[in-house]
Amino acid sequence: MPVADASRGKRAIERVGCASCHTIPGIGWPKGEAGPPLHGMAERALIAGRLANRPGILARFVRDAPALVPGTTMPAMPLSEEESRDVAAFLYESGK
Repeated sequence: MPVADASRGKRAIERVGCASCHTIPGIGWPKGEAGPPLHGMAERALIAGRLANRPGILARFVRDAPALVPGTTMPAMPLSEEESRDVAAFLYESGK
């Protein structure tokens, strides 16, 4: 995966409102409960219970989940490829 920046990932998460559906370490508000909490992403074997937990896959998933998991309730998010890598980096680092 190209170089990603977790601090930029946090800003992207806040901008697109990921915490309106998920509880995310390091994000104080809101604390959504519609989607699963995103604590401990680095230790999980699977993303969305179906995909191998790898940085590139997580970056693709946070950007366009329906393309990878048809029928998911998670919408495609308005993130660039770079931002999605940054979001993945933040999720891996914040849940340790």
